[in-house]
Amino acid sequence: MELKVKIYLSDDSGEKFMGIGVIWLLEEVGRAGSLRKASINLGISYTKCYNMVKRAEENLGRELIDRKKGGASHEGATLTDFAREFISLYWDFQKRAKEKVEEEFVIFGKDLEGLKRRFEEDAV
Repeated sequence: MELKVKIYLSDDSGEKFMGIGVIWLLEEVGRAGSLRKASINLGISYTKCYNMVKRAEENLGRELIDRKKGGASHEGATLTDFAREFISLYWDFQKRAKEKVEEEFVIFGKDLEGLKRRFEEDAV
């Protein structure tokens, strides 16, 4: 038996707006220098990526991507300082949260083994 944990942030109505997918997208924007290139690299539609970033920005109340317009391609994007620090903060939070859950899972596993043994003894 193993434990799978997914962490999401949700808005006041319970709608998810931030999870590991948004973090991966932001990191890819940082590498690729463009939301469009990041969407291609991740195999996600540009519209979906745009909406992921837009929802995250709306809920966090800060811009995550500095969109550049101009040049021959009329595209380009860099992460804002807030986004770079948010990514680091989110990774640290996720690591700590998963460590706590794993500690609790070990306790649960021991309790479950005790329960199973108790019912094996009762069955005999």
